[in-house]
Amino acid sequence: MKLLKLVPDNTNIKFLKLRVPFFVLSLVLILGSWTAVAVNGLNFGVDFAGGQEVRLTFAERETAPIPQLRELVGGLGYGEPVVQEFGGPQSVSIRVPLPEGTEDTPGAATAIGAEVIAAIAKEYPDVALPPDGNDTVSGKVAGEFRNQAILALLAAMAAVSLYIWVRFEWQFGVGAMFALVHDVSVTVGLFALTQMEFSLQIVAAILAIIGYSLNDTIVVYDRIRENLKKFRKMPVPELLDLSVNETLARTVMTSLTLFVALVPLLIFGPPSLFGMVAAITVGLFIGTYSSVYLAGPLLIWMGVTSTSFVPTESAADRQDKIAHGEV
Repeated sequence: MKLLKLVPDNTNIKFLKLRVPFFVLSLVLILGSWTAVAVNGLNFGVDFAGGQEVRLTFAERETAPIPQLRELVGGLGYGEPVVQEFGGPQSVSIRVPLPEGTEDTPGAATAIGAEVIAAIAKEYPDVALPPDGNDTVSGKVAGEFRNQAILALLAAMAAVSLYIWVRFEWQFGVGAMFALVHDVSVTVGLFALTQMEFSLQIVAAILAIIGYSLNDTIVVYDRIRENLKKFRKMPVPELLDLSVNETLARTVMTSLTLFVALVPLLIFGPPSLFGMVAAITVGLFIGTYSSVYLAGPLLIWMGVTSTSFVPTESAADRQDKIAHGEV
């Protein structure tokens, strides 16, 4: 049986020919993304903006009906709730955003929590009452979550760039960092532009994007390093094109496989997952693009050559080679 090949063996696409226009495009995307964040801001979810938290237990069930609760509470008109397991499969934490100005009104937030509890008790008579909790998540606590999420993203980007620096050369670390900044910026800009809810789920999606983009970049960089040792007289732009083409089949198959898995979630998945899946889908294409048109071309502008991977030869080593007729 003949194997299916989406990318022919002898592919020779001149990716680096358009490196300057695409690099300018990437700078425009980064600038535009952060401009959108500055102008529109991000539509923070309950995790980052605060809200009312209700904790309930369904003692007569093996598991709490989380999807049904999400739909029920969402229909109360307070925005998209965050419903998740809390302490065990029978217990849930339900967080709803508070209407603007409500947090400073005494008793208003608690009343909203009581309304949520009453709606659930009416629909599910088996829920245990009184509730395990009906508390207000302050903006200060939510702000701490937000700051910790930003620090987690920065730490992840710095760690992977340091790893690439140690494994390859410092130019490779800088190239990977710029590609990651590009990927994260475009993803955040998408949420600022569309005003989709930005929650902890989206932070997890961005971390997944960083991992995917890094994986793709390392594959390309590894082939570049091999070819720099193998083809010492080949011009670097041609060598980069060769390296990208040699890894293109792997890149296409990996991206296509992940995309096939994401499409059903985008179309048929629950609304609560749409933002996260959309972020990963965009990151899939942006990460592949940055690995080809950013991470590689930056090596040219930072002066990477085949001599970057030639070990320094001592005088004693050279005399030993002459003695053995190797020079």
